[in-house]
Amino acid sequence: MSTKEKRIGFVGLGRMGANMARNLKDKGYQVSSVFDINQEIASSLANELGSQHAQSLADVTAQSDVILTVVTNDAAMDAIFFGEDDNLFQGSTGKLFINCATLSPEIHVKLENAAAEVGAQTLEGCMASSITQAREGTLYLMIGGQEEVFNSVKDLLDDLSINLRFVGESGKAAQVKALVNMVMNINTAALAEGLGIADALGLDLSMICEIFSQTGANSRVLETDSEDMIDRDHECYFSAEHAAKDSGIAIAVAEGEGIQVPLAKATLSQYQKMVKAGLGDLDKSGVAELTFKGRGPAN
Repeated sequence: MSTKEKRIGFVGLGRMGANMARNLKDKGYQVSSVFDINQEIASSLANELGSQHAQSLADVTAQSDVILTVVTNDAAMDAIFFGEDDNLFQGSTGKLFINCATLSPEIHVKLENAAAEVGAQTLEGCMASSITQAREGTLYLMIGGQEEVFNSVKDLLDDLSINLRFVGESGKAAQVKALVNMVMNINTAALAEGLGIADALGLDLSMICEIFSQTGANSRVLETDSEDMIDRDHECYFSAEHAAKDSGIAIAVAEGEGIQVPLAKATLSQYQKMVKAGLGDLDKSGVAELTFKGRGPAN
């Protein structure tokens, strides 16, 4: 059966979840039910998509065959799957949960085991892209879980992504995603320091960015974040608060293997400083507020 014949539910309707739902609706999927702790957001999206505004998590499961979750952290996942009075596992026999947030590897393994006990299935669908890619269906997705489950919904995952990689058993995609975000966050913080120093020296920052792009200082974040750092345009695509959370996950993974990660820890401290200063809802490019003279709480 094509996944387009199945009912698709969404839990977590932030920037990523809502736009993934819009993309699937545009591509002909039955977005049957949506849920968010923010009732106003859920009601608005339900009206936009012609979906049910579920009044409980159990209602999402009842109204859906495949449920995608995009929530903030491990605690939120525990709440939606193991809440005492209302949770997604209620009446979930035969249902599939695709969990797309950046979470610890351990929570994905826990969910897969718990799902098996009630006759349900899970996949981890770790995303390495932004809001625009969620809306356009051009995410980079790293999938973990049972390969036969992955193959059963590959058409859906293809419609969410432009690049799709099955990584391995449950927990493995989360490990890879943690490393992706760890390196991205380090590169972002390093770029902010380089541009901050160049600015203090009175160098032409456009020239510096061009030189960086042609040398070993080049990186993906130079393309995505340098202009925002210079212009102080920190509209949120990936927040500093999420950067802090994800660096913390990567550090925990590393320490579990006895690997020392001083650069990751230094980067985490920068993003934690942003959160403490009330700047956690800025885009990760906002780390430049800590490194340019005359900006931010450090100055």
